[in-house]
Amino acid sequence: MSRSPASPPPSGPPEGDPTGRPAIPGTLWLAAALVAVEGLALVVLGVAELFAVTGDRALMGVTTSVFFLGFGGGLVACAWGMTRPWTWVRGPVVLAQLIQLGVAWSFRGGDTAGVSVALTVSALVVLVLVLLPSSTAVLLDDEE
Repeated sequence: MSRSPASPPPSGPPEGDPTGRPAIPGTLWLAAALVAVEGLALVVLGVAELFAVTGDRALMGVTTSVFFLGFGGGLVACAWGMTRPWTWVRGPVVLAQLIQLGVAWSFRGGDTAGVSVALTVSALVVLVLVLLPSSTAVLLDDEE
């Protein structure tokens, strides 16, 4: 019994995907976009902090800038990794969103309530999108 050349092997990868992983769902693309925006915002804050450094607080300004640039760059790398999909990116993204929820809690009340709401909504949306079964199926390491 021979198969026609156009039919894929029964256990082979889907057409057009040499890795054998399922296609990346829209939920994961949206999560990656939100994480990239968060990362780019931190990079912008890091650069802005560098320009605000004064002589009496130079060490604090430089270390804050380095932290923001590193954290932001890491988030951008994780966002890129979610579109590849690299299996290791889910952990750092979830951790970053949990940290963001803590930061949002510290901004609650007063003039910074809007910042708190924006951080909370963004973190919760990313957490839901990354932990959805369709996203988890793509980011799980099935090679064990």
